[in-house]
Amino acid sequence: MKGLQGKVAVIVGGGRGIGKAIAEQFAKYG
Repeated sequence: MKGLQGKVAVIVGGGRGIGKAIAEQFAKYG
């Protein structure tokens, strides 16, 4: 996820399902 450094992401539905998985990956890579 090098292309996302210095960017802000808003993840809708981050509490469950695919949104949660995406949020966890973003958190993992900072």
